[in-house]
Order: sequence, then C-alpha cells, then structure tokens
Amino acid sequence: MTQSPTLPGAPATPGAPATPVDTGLATAHGAGTAPSVAHGPAAEPTGVLARFEEQARRNPQAPAVIDGTRTWTYQDLDAAAVRVAAALGDRVRPGDLVGVCLDRSTALVVTAVALARIGAVYLPLGPRPGERRTQAVTEDLDVACLIGDPAVLPEGHRSGEHAPLPLPTDGVNAPAAAVAAFAGSGRGTRRAPEGALYAVLTSGSTGRPKAVAVAETSLSVALDWYRAETGLAPGDRQSLLIGVAFDPHLLELWAGLTSGAALVPAPDDTRWDSHVLTDWWRDTGLTHAVAATPTIEPLLDRPWPQDLKLRHLVVGGDRMRRRPGADVTATVHNAYGPAEATVVTTTHAMRGTDPEAGDPTPPPIGTALPGVTLVVTDDEGRPVARGQDGELRVGGHCLALGYLDPELTAERFVEDPAAGRLYRTGDRVRMNADGSLDFLGRLDDQVKISGVRIEPAEVEAAFEQDHRVRSAVVTVLRDGSGHSRLVAHVRPADGAEPATADLLAAVRAWLPEQAVPAAVRIVDGYPLDANGKVDRAALAAQAEAPAPVPSRTAGTDDLAAATATERLVLTSVRDLLGRPATGLGDHFTDAGGTSVVAARLLAIVERETGVRPRAHELLLSTDLRAFAALLDQRRTPRPEGA
Repeated sequence: MTQSPTLPGAPATPGAPATPVDTGLATAHGAGTAPSVAHGPAAEPTGVLARFEEQARRNPQAPAVIDGTRTWTYQDLDAAAVRVAAALGDRVRPGDLVGVCLDRSTALVVTAVALARIGAVYLPLGPRPGERRTQAVTEDLDVACLIGDPAVLPEGHRSGEHAPLPLPTDGVNAPAAAVAAFAGSGRGTRRAPEGALYAVLTSGSTGRPKAVAVAETSLSVALDWYRAETGLAPGDRQSLLIGVAFDPHLLELWAGLTSGAALVPAPDDTRWDSHVLTDWWRDTGLTHAVAATPTIEPLLDRPWPQDLKLRHLVVGGDRMRRRPGADVTATVHNAYGPAEATVVTTTHAMRGTDPEAGDPTPPPIGTALPGVTLVVTDDEGRPVARGQDGELRVGGHCLALGYLDPELTAERFVEDPAAGRLYRTGDRVRMNADGSLDFLGRLDDQVKISGVRIEPAEVEAAFEQDHRVRSAVVTVLRDGSGHSRLVAHVRPADGAEPATADLLAAVRAWLPEQAVPAAVRIVDGYPLDANGKVDRAALAAQAEAPAPVPSRTAGTDDLAAATATERLVLTSVRDLLGRPATGLGDHFTDAGGTSVVAARLLAIVERETGVRPRAHELLLSTDLRAFAALLDQRRTPRPEGA
C-alpha cells in the first residue's frame, strides 16, 4: 500500500482518526489508473422528529395522512401521537426496543411519531410477524413490548399484560384493536445502542434474524436527499406502499411527514396486481412513490398510463433488468442501499426523454448520495482500479450504528485509517469512470461448479440477452454429496414459447461450459418474500421438490369432469405452481399460491376470458372451483351463432 493524504471530499465519520496514516485508498491496487473510490456531495445531518414538529406548527391543518375517506391533518396526527405516548406512560422508556406489529395505516404513522417522541426505538415487524420469528427476536433482544392487534400477536404476548392504545382503528389496513402487549416471560439481553431511532431485522445465515440499529442523524441525511431530489413538498402525496418489515417504508413514512406532504396508505391488493397499483396511483392522485423492483417491472413491459400525476418513483430491493421506456412520464430512480447504510446509498435517475430510454440492459445503481463514501475493494480490502470488479464498502453519514450483536458489528463494520468506518456489503460491483456503480451480484452467491467459480448473476444476464426471455433467476441446487448444479428459472417474453433446449444452446455462446445450467424451468413469475424481493430460497425449493403424483380425486379426474373455465383455472394454477396434484377443491393459498402467482393467474384469466377479477376475489373464493364459477358469472354471453 502507498502513503496517502486525507481523501478529498470525504465526509466526516464518527470514529475516524484525526490524522490519516498508511492507506490503500489513494491508488488502485496493482494499477496506475484511478482507484474505485467515490464521495457524494457534502452533507450535514439534521433532525427527523423536529422537522415533523415544524411542519405541524407551520401548517397544522394540512393533510398528513389520507386514509381512505378520512383525512388526518398534521394537528390531528400530532395530537394522536401525544395520546399514544401518554398511554405507554413509564412502561416504555427512552432507548427501549418496541416491536411494531402493524400494517401500512394511520395507526402505524401515529405509532412511529409517538415512539420517536418518547425516544424509544421503533422495531417494525409487520402485521403478522410469525410465531417463530417473533420468538427468536424476543429471545435475543430486550424488547419492551409489542404494539398491534391482540388477535394476531404471538401466543407469548397474547397471554401477557395488555395496555390499550388509542390508535386509529378505521381506514386502510387498520387494526381491529390496538394494545401494547408485555410478555409474561423473560426478555432477551441485547439492547439498541444509544442514539438509535429505529432498528430493522435482516436475514441471518444462522436462520435467526439479526437486528441493525440506525440513528436519527443517518436517516435525516437520506430524507434531505429525497426531498431535494424529488421536490416533495406541501400539497404532494407520498405513497405508503412498502411492506412494514422492509426498511424503505421508513423513507416513505418520514419523507412525507418531514416535507409537509400527505401520506397515502396502500390497500393490500395493490401489491398483487400491477393494474390495481396504477389504478390506485391514479385514483389517489399520488405524486411520489417508493416500490420494490419486482412490483414495478411488469409495468415497464406494457404501455405506461398517461393520466398519472406521479412525478417520481423510487425503485429498489432487487436488480432492475431494463430501463423504463420513452413513454414513462415519471422520473424513475434505480436505488441501492443495504439496511446497514440507511435504506438508500446510491441512485440512478432515468427519464423518458433520456437517449437510453427503453434500453433492455440493466441500468447502473448510480452514484453516491450526499455524505456517502463508496470504495470497491479486492479480497484484502484494497481498492481496485475503476472498471474492475470488487466488493463494495460504504462509509459516511449513512452508516448504521451497528448490529445489536457486537461481534457481528465488529465483523462487518471495519475501520479504514483514511476513510473511517466502512460497512462491508458483500455485494460485487464495478465502478465506472464517472463514479457510478454497476451491480454484479452477491459475493456469497458465487458457487464452484467443477472447481470453477460461477456468479449466478452472470448466468442470468446471459439468458436475458435472448429476445425470447423477459427475465431469468438462477438458483443453486446441492445434492447429498455436496455437488452443485445450476437451475435457471426463465420468464419468457410476451408471446414467446421458447424450448428449454434452445435456450441452453443460446447461452452456451456466452458462458463457460461449467456455467451452463443443468436445467431450465419456464415460469410465469417468481415468488417474493415479505419485503418484495425475489425469494430465491422458495424458488430453489420449487425446483428441488419432486413433482407430486396426482391423486385419483385431485388429479386427472378433476380435468376429465371440468368445465372449460375450470380447466383453464386448474391447468394454469398447476403450471404456475409446478404442482400437478392440485385439485379444484383446493384453496389457492393452501396449494402454495403467492402474490406473484396470483398476479400471473389473474393476467392469464383476463387474457383468455376477457374477465378481469381482483386479487381479493381469488383469495376469498372457497376453492378453485368457486373461483371458476365466479368467472363464468362474469363472462359476457356471446350472441347466438357467434
């Protein structure tokens, strides 16, 4: 490594030494070209709660939440938060972790403000966090209480002490009742570090979720960028669409409240059907939205609605596979950022007027936000030259305080003598000459096939070169002896029916032999996890599961006696789920249906029958036979002789 002065433009980071010493950041390792180091514009942390309170004082009658037919003003919201904070009394103190088991609703917004007022740490778990997941969280973490509907809380908290809370119980996704539930059993020992505003759970390699804590100052920098970049201001309407367990919902929630705009909670079926989503944008007059990439990509495959007020759409959580077309009237921001770096770290803005509009290649994940340092390193932590692949390390004001597990914090957050504290993302990227980043995949996704290291993202890109392929996801299957093989899950382009053998022949021109998948599955969509990301584990499980043998009552006999509509529904569900034993007497979700599968099924039904059912009609049907009967009722009879 070479001697280097202080990095120009590097943001001040708590814990960074006053006098820089030997570092490898000034010169790229093994090259005389510019190193893969970049800094965003200077930034100064501000407040979050104080900005909301300023809006409430300045414009008390301005709409803060538009929830169905009810509008809550900033004054209403402020008063409701005061009442909830008073109801929690001295049972919840500054620094306490509070698990929030609410959906996107006014109740959620009031709770977030109330906990910030108390100084408690907001820990979003979602409306139905799951018994085992919550048990693992409360065994590890010192959670003071859970806030939510007592009917859906885990058993340990349903049977504990309850303090009623004056939270709204009307509107979109509202709880039927709301309590602070204190478990009778003991609590975990890990507390949030001092200064934390919120903590979120991320996946852990051990199967137990890990919690990362973020300070108010870090969130404030991201919010300042959001307001400046999108112009969010009083009179605008901001979505509250992201799943509560996914940290971007905090960007939505506090961006609205700190700008004087109105938050609009999204009904649940907006996540199931892209047509419903755009209808909701139109009906509510949304001007700003945040959404998960897999939710938005289907919209980019069809004409963009031209009657929307939507001006800015921030998309993230997964790799974007193509640029928006020239007809897209909103500015689309391709955003990247791990929870450990406060929601968003880099962005790339795309407009319909761009020369690259409609380009079917993945866009970059962009350049550093204000106050952010980006470093792309080799395995030894030394920066690589621009244009070379490496691991992304992130520093600056965006950094989280750390995990609630000190050992894990020490492993992933490292000190650099010149750049200060950096988070090792584990993401493989390439920095371009202008400082923008291309996302290449996860380092831990790499697998050895016959001794050769393979990156699944590279294999996916090879399939996506084919005009017959809309998207591809590659998973790894391992047999009992530890041997690995690749399986490609390919979603065809509209109207295309490619043969798997033809697809494999095409990718051989792009890939080394070891990287050619052993199998290709044609799919209509991908399962998503609770955060809206592609659930690769579930996808791999579908490929690994042996095809069930059809039973006498739920197999061939169902098709033999089925009406035309029943046959359409049943064969579509079987194909989408890869479960030939599914019968007409099965409920969609019991058979393994997910939000993505539902969206694909509804699209098939609309295309084949002309009937456009809504997601809730599928979910509320007692079984697939009843759903088919509903479709028959909706069909417009053809004139006789037609």
